[in-house]
Amino acid sequence: MTDTTKKTIQVTDDTFSSSIEDAEGLAIVDFWAAWCGPCRIVGPIVDQLAVDYADKGVTVGKLDVDQNPRVTSRFGVRSIPSILFFKDGKLVETVVGAVPRAQLEKKIEQHI
Repeated sequence: MTDTTKKTIQVTDDTFSSSIEDAEGLAIVDFWAAWCGPCRIVGPIVDQLAVDYADKGVTVGKLDVDQNPRVTSRFGVRSIPSILFFKDGKLVETVVGAVPRAQLEKKIEQHI
């Protein structure tokens, strides 16, 4: 089994700009919290997408909303899980809720 966590980066208030906004191409960020049941459903899907799309230059990160209130507030994230899609550092799409893998893949394909 592939260790999917090695492809997913942990994003924080301090690293968001350098890891996501300065990234070229597509970056997706999973806004989550440890206490969030639906986040535990989406988390492994996001980790696997990081592996599957690594060779296409897609950056995949996770941001804990409880530990990173500045970025969470900046993007108006009020419901989690929220997956934000950034193209060349600019927010282009938001998906809220525990959605199927196919829906996330469709969004990725639209933006890469």
